[in-house]
Amino acid sequence: MRTIATGAAARTAAYSGRKAAISKTLWKLALTIMVAFFGLLMLMPFGWMISSSLKKPIEVFAFPIQWIPQDVQWHNYKTVWLNEYYPFYRFYVNSLKVGALSIAGTLFVSATSAYAFARVNFPGKNVIFLAYLATLMVPQHITLVPRFVLFHWLGIYNTHWALVLPNVFNVLGIFLLRQFFMGIPRELSEAAYMDGAGHFRIFWRVILPLSKPGFVSLLILSFVWNWNNYLDPLIFLTDKSLYTIPVGLQALLDEEGTQYNLVMAGATCAVLPLMIVFLMFQKYFIQGIATSGLKG
Repeated sequence: MRTIATGAAARTAAYSGRKAAISKTLWKLALTIMVAFFGLLMLMPFGWMISSSLKKPIEVFAFPIQWIPQDVQWHNYKTVWLNEYYPFYRFYVNSLKVGALSIAGTLFVSATSAYAFARVNFPGKNVIFLAYLATLMVPQHITLVPRFVLFHWLGIYNTHWALVLPNVFNVLGIFLLRQFFMGIPRELSEAAYMDGAGHFRIFWRVILPLSKPGFVSLLILSFVWNWNNYLDPLIFLTDKSLYTIPVGLQALLDEEGTQYNLVMAGATCAVLPLMIVFLMFQKYFIQGIATSGLKG
């Protein structure tokens, strides 16, 4: 009797286990379908933008939406890139120039400052760091007039330096890298110090090789910010040959307001670099964001 009862209990446990496994699989399948649905829903505006960029002006707002144009207008992109008054290729070059200089300056200043706050002991370090973080609470619009006056005084108004220099000193970047550096075991720095390494060698040989996710995260954030920055170029640039993509795209909209297919072609060209950069570095970006706040 005991053997029969034991066998029945085993069969019941096995049945319960299979039932739980099936329920778990069905739940995962339902969750995957739901996430896929909302993902496709979020991609619809992007798909409509690409589709509209290949249509004739009269077809853009046709309903129901014709996702695949019958007569694909590839020349829309040529018209946008070689526009007589607002050539999009020049806006691309300007945005790449401003972005490259800003990112290089941001990485250098943020990394060295973050190392000082994370690993160097000096009087008032925490007070200075908190005061520096407090500047994040100052709205950007409040500084527009002082920066306008300062840039005129320095002679960099209506130049790309008016966009590059303020972005080099990135409070969020310093905070991000400082938190990441503090997550690196101090024993590594102390071992290098015992071997006679100074701060520069510790920073260059120990900290930097272990901080790739943090640097990639800052690179992506800085690139996205500079690529999408609209207010600063609008205020500090007056020469259309210096326009970056956001201001140039607005100028194109004002110029070609009734031809939304051309505007959508410009918007598609503006979005693609952001997607490429994120897809290339998404692994490091997620890792850097996830680990940068472990220690404080």
